[in-house]
Amino acid sequence: MTVASRTREIGRPYRLVIADDHAIMRDGLAELIGSESDFDVVGTAGDGKSAIDVVDREQPDIVLIDLSMPHTDGAQAIRVIKRKQPGTRVLVLTFHKEDAHIHVALEAGADGFILKDEGRDELLTALRVVAGGRSYLSPAICDRVMSGYLRGFEPVDSPGVVSWDKLTAREQQVLKLVAEGYKTREIATYLSLSEKTIEKHRRNMMRKLDLVGVSAVTAYAIENGVLSR
Repeated sequence: MTVASRTREIGRPYRLVIADDHAIMRDGLAELIGSESDFDVVGTAGDGKSAIDVVDREQPDIVLIDLSMPHTDGAQAIRVIKRKQPGTRVLVLTFHKEDAHIHVALEAGADGFILKDEGRDELLTALRVVAGGRSYLSPAICDRVMSGYLRGFEPVDSPGVVSWDKLTAREQQVLKLVAEGYKTREIATYLSLSEKTIEKHRRNMMRKLDLVGVSAVTAYAIENGVLSR
């Protein structure tokens, strides 16, 4: 019996799965939330693929998930979870506050979005709001999200497609893998190339797109649909 068809018994704690690629964060969240009488942490995951597997197995009421995770990113995991378990509620917990990340998370099916720099009480409020069937957005991003929807999330300028076409096929591969959280050594092994060659492709790719840092690469990939290619 799936979550979608299951009626939660009154008084029963909400069954929760936590997905974050940092073990310290997962453990801390599990301890913090698990101490509340209305939540029961039934599973944790360190990447998107594992999150999907745990949700399949545990069929929780709510999933607390980060966006930036290896193997399968948070947005992709949310899409799969919502398709397979439409009754499961999803709350995104992330450091990312850029419009692109917010838009991608909500478009994927997230029911709420809270920033990691919010306090404990705000997180618990967000969990209870989302678990109870309503939507939640961090106060810090409410105005921006409303503005984004009013303008249809159209970027001020949209060089994305042109910029992507400027990259070689290999640079496109490297960009996608970097955005998915893989390290240079892992990418080199996967593509059967030297680490020096991967670094060269990485530098060229970032120079062409005028990106600085992995977070910028990830934001670009999310905003331009690279992770779904």
